[in-house]
Amino acid sequence: MPASRRTLVIGVAGVTLGALAGCGTGHSAAGDASRPPSSAGASGAGGSGSFAGSAGAGEGGAATAGRRLPLQAGLSATPGGVGRAEIAARYGGLRPRAWALDLPGTITRLPAAGRTLALTFDACGGPGGNGYDRDLITTLRRYGVPATLFLNSRWIDANRPAFADLAADPLFEIGNHGTLHRPLSVSGRSAYGIPGTRDAGQVFDEVAGNHAKLTGLLGRPPRLFRPGTAYSDDVAVRIVGDLGETIVSFAVNGDGGATYTAAQVHASLLAAPPGSIVIGHMNHPRHGTGPGVAAALPRLLGAGFRFVHLPE
Repeated sequence: MPASRRTLVIGVAGVTLGALAGCGTGHSAAGDASRPPSSAGASGAGGSGSFAGSAGAGEGGAATAGRRLPLQAGLSATPGGVGRAEIAARYGGLRPRAWALDLPGTITRLPAAGRTLALTFDACGGPGGNGYDRDLITTLRRYGVPATLFLNSRWIDANRPAFADLAADPLFEIGNHGTLHRPLSVSGRSAYGIPGTRDAGQVFDEVAGNHAKLTGLLGRPPRLFRPGTAYSDDVAVRIVGDLGETIVSFAVNGDGGATYTAAQVHASLLAAPPGSIVIGHMNHPRHGTGPGVAAALPRLLGAGFRFVHLPE
């Protein structure tokens, strides 16, 4: 395995886990562990594994990278006040140099030492992905365990009462999981059979569409973003930063793209190193995520682990 965590594989209960599979698509993370999702296009070393802000200046635009463009009339619900045309003009000519889960500018681990874990759960929406694991949420509430919930625009539309209930609970932070649940690419890279965005304008659409929806529903903008499949390229990471959000990846794949049994989920959580961000799914109530989390939480809490939100 290379030193970089680009493929993020860990062994749990005899199963090799790959990077996150498509949510709600039926793709198995375990089945794709041996290869990265798409071999075409540029690639580069993944990155920091640290808690950081948006990526810094790079090829083309060093003078403006990292700062927000001025708010324009009619764009009050647009992330950072940046319009689609500005993003397309600024980044349209750049070629990505890396495609990974843990690029610089993304969050993959907690910054502080200690026995802390951060649970994150995706709800991806669309065909096969609009379910709601109410039992999982009940378990988190029973133990007072906070979590970040990354919600896709389609899932929100299909689950408005559940969304309102979750948004009103301070135990949960609501994150942006995109408009159509697409990997973030400026060159059409795909992951696990899910086509990515094709250019900078489509990256804007994927982030800004659901950002505007969440801002309107929550009364405040979301600060965290997770792409569909969690894959992005380095140019897309910079775009997300300009749009006022930060990409959150993960260090531990908790449920293999909602394909694990309850026993595998349980083993994955118990094996999570301190400081890990754990990814799971909350849109497959008949799968193993909910029961596995319910079995693991008492043991982790009894072992002295604390569960935290992602810090500012």
